[in-house]
Amino acid sequence: MNIHIRLLNENDPLVISQAFQAQGWQKSAEQYLHYLTEQQNGERVTLVAELNGEFAGYVNVLWASYYPAFREQGIPEINDFNVLKKYQRQGIGSRLMDRAEEVILERTDVAGIGVGVFSDYGKAQILYAHRGYIPDGHGVHKHDHYIQPGEETIMDDDVVLYLTKKLKAAQEM
Repeated sequence: MNIHIRLLNENDPLVISQAFQAQGWQKSAEQYLHYLTEQQNGERVTLVAELNGEFAGYVNVLWASYYPAFREQGIPEINDFNVLKKYQRQGIGSRLMDRAEEVILERTDVAGIGVGVFSDYGKAQILYAHRGYIPDGHGVHKHDHYIQPGEETIMDDDVVLYLTKKLKAAQEM
């Protein structure tokens, strides 16, 4: 099994979009063209995983998170982490996360990540906990605010719990 992690390039947007379409997810090539532009501008790093030369997944590092608590504290966010269903449980996600954490460690020693709170995100919740991510203590966030006690909301992909991890340099491990 040959897993290769590399930066997003101009050949990827259509390939990625089509790969997700094949599993029934609508992700436009324009989204990845936007990622490429932001990567070229130094706003994000998009890492692409290939398994035996085939696209398998990707993850972003956002240097300035959209999540207010991370942005205010200068915590980079691991964002939009996706591995194609047919390639899950093969170590690709862990390799992507390892590389994203290495990229972040080049600038700072804290990484942030958000995760959805319903069962569709169960695998991710478990992965992040195993990797040492803990809740940031601000509660559940949706769009532009924290969900308050008694507040009603629709449980969807925008209801997120944010987590952080103190990273260790390789020599400290």
